[in-house]
Parts: sequence; structure tokens; C-alpha cells
Amino acid sequence: MKKKIAKYVSQNVIGMVGQSVYILADTFFISWGFGADGLAVLNMALPLYGLMFALGSMIGIGSAVIYSIHRASGRDVSWYFMQSLCWSLIASIPFILFGLFVPKQMLALMGADAALQEMGKGYARLCLCFAPFFMCNYTFTAFCRNDKAPSIAMAAQLSGSAFNIVFDYVFMFVCGFGFTGAALATICCPGLSMAICLIHFLGKNNRVGFKVRRLSFSYLRKAVPLGMSGFVGEISNGFTSLVFNYLCLGIAGNVAVAAYSVIANIALVVTAIFNGISQGLQPLISDSYGKGRIGDLKFVLKSGLIITSVAEALFVISAFLFTDPMVNVFNSQHNAELLAIAHSGLREYFLGFIFAGINIFLLAYFSATARAKIVVTGSLLRGMVLIALFGFVLSRFFGLDGVFLSFAVAELTTLIVILLMSHTAKSRD
Repeated sequence: MKKKIAKYVSQNVIGMVGQSVYILADTFFISWGFGADGLAVLNMALPLYGLMFALGSMIGIGSAVIYSIHRASGRDVSWYFMQSLCWSLIASIPFILFGLFVPKQMLALMGADAALQEMGKGYARLCLCFAPFFMCNYTFTAFCRNDKAPSIAMAAQLSGSAFNIVFDYVFMFVCGFGFTGAALATICCPGLSMAICLIHFLGKNNRVGFKVRRLSFSYLRKAVPLGMSGFVGEISNGFTSLVFNYLCLGIAGNVAVAAYSVIANIALVVTAIFNGISQGLQPLISDSYGKGRIGDLKFVLKSGLIITSVAEALFVISAFLFTDPMVNVFNSQHNAELLAIAHSGLREYFLGFIFAGINIFLLAYFSATARAKIVVTGSLLRGMVLIALFGFVLSRFFGLDGVFLSFAVAELTTLIVILLMSHTAKSRD
């Protein structure tokens, strides 16, 4: 079990970090080419990305969870993959329509002024129109991971990110496509990732079936609650960006939004690592739960909590020790006001990771063991309700400091609620 934990966690963390790097690469090259305005546009597009990724994650990961549990208990799961894929395609249709017809209006809804809308419309249009690739990619990688092929899932995620890093530069600067070039590089990533996963699905070790059945709402109702932790793991960054963009604009204008963009994109990689730990352990948790191996289940839970706690400590300490170097990577124009806001904001925001990593892991654990009530409640609290509530309240009293500190207060409150619900559920059992 120790070897399995080390393998699944390390490979999935590397894969998730690699997957998040393509947005980080966009941030670096866009800041290099377009400065604070480019960063502001990118950060206003993050909520759109977040919702797209969240829906794909919810369907794909939720489907993979019930696939793993039901396969361990001996049920027919040969049609789960195609159900997940079809529901992901259906969920992508609104994004395609938004991208085709109203990309500027979508950016305006996120808070962009006329100049920022014009700068980012091509980027938003391409990314939204290719929503099916981004969303279906979660089904491919999640089923690959749950079919005992974490190495291929990792290779798939890393390959897409490596492509994006190289071709961000090529499309934006060598070919002269500018802001739209960043989108061109980004939309190629999930396609390459899914192609890599096909190595497993078409190989001799594949156990994932490809039977096609009539779309089942009953299947979707079972998958969605169990994928809620994945949903919030993805959407929380986007929703937080939407709330924080609004608050930052009102307090200090576009420079504050650009400063938060730097913080949000650094936090994106940290969140990806915590998601990687949780999603890496999910197949082991679901398999142990499905087979009734309580000893293995407790061991994986304990190991996950230890790994997550160590990671939390490292990230928070690093944020305080290397604050300015982290910010200056994305501050190509050496904007003193941006640096000043991001300096204090990064430290205040990262205090939230003292609790966020544990929350992400616990929600993934309860998802993998089919505790849907705890998952839905905890996920909605940390991903939407509390971050908005504390963001608006604390900003009234403490300005920008209150905005960034609201993340930590929301995560601490969520952790208390999760522990209370878990204790109550355990007492009933």
C-alpha cells in the first residue's frame, strides 16, 4: 500500500502541476507581451475557465469514482466511460455558443472595460469554442488513472503542458498572433492529452469498456455529487477570481486586478498539487471502500492527511520567504504599485492554504467513499458561499487586506463544518 500511495500521489501531482502550468505559461508570456492590462484580461477569463474545468471535472471524476467502486464490488461498468463522455459533450454546448456569439459580452460580465474586451475577445472565443476538448479530457485522464494506469495519465497531462509552454512563445511572438496565440497554444493541450490516454485505452491492459447506452439521468445523479469535490477544486479559483476582481476593481482599479492575477495564478499551481494528492489517492480509497478493506482505507486516510499537512507547511513558508521573487516573475514592467499590492496580498492569501489542502483532501476522501452530503455541503461552502460572504464583509472593514484574508477565514470555517459533519455521521454509524 505504501508503494501504491507513493506511485499514485507522485505521478498524479506531477500530472496536475503540469496541467496547471499551461495557464501559468499564459500568465508569464502575456505579462511579458502585454503588461498589467494583459494580466487583467487573463484574470477576467479565469472564471470562464474555472466553470468549464469544474463541470468537466465533476462529470469525469464523479464517473470515475462510481466506476472504481462498482467495479470493485463486481458490477457491470462497461458503459460508464461513454456516459461520462456524452454528458461532458452536452455540458460544453453553452460554452461553444458563448464563444461563437458573445465573447466580448462574457468578458464584460467578468468586469472587463471596452479596451480589455477588445484585447481579449479572440482569446475568449477560441477557449470557449474548444470547451469539449477541455471538459472531455477530465473523463479520459480520470478513467485512465482509475484503470491502474496513473503513469499514462501523468504523461498525458505533462505532454499537453509542455506543448503549451513551447507554442505559447511560438504563436505569440514568432508567428505574431499576439494574445490570440496564447489561446491557440492552450486549446491544443487537451487534444494531445486525450491522444496520449488512448495508448492505454487501446492497449491490452485496458479494462474500461466502451459500450454505448441511452443517456441515463440516474447515472448522472449518482456521478455529480461524488464529483462535487473535483467541481469545487476547479471552480473555486474561477469563482474566487470573479468575486475578488469585482472587489479589487472597486477598491484600487485595474492594477489591483493585475496584482491579484499574479496571486491567483501562483495559487493555481498550489491548488493543483493538493488536487493531485487527493485525486491520486482517490482510486485507492474507492477500491478499498468497494472491497470493504477498512484497514487499508484508514491507512490511506492517515497517509493523505500527513502528506497534505507537510505540503501546506512548505507552501506557506515559501510564500513568506520568497514573496517578491514570485511576484516579479510576472511583473515584467516592474510596476511598483502592482508589486506593493501583490507583496502583502500573496502572504495574506496563502495563509488560507493552512486549511485549504486538508479541506480538498477530506472532501475527496468523502467523495471516494460515497458520502455525498458532506461533499456537497463542504464543497459549496468553501467554493462559493463563504468566500463571497467573507470577501464582501472583510473588504468593507479592511480594504484589499480584507479581500485577501477572506480566503483563509472561509477555509477555516469550512474545515470546522466538515469535521462537525463527519463526527455527526460517524456517531450515527
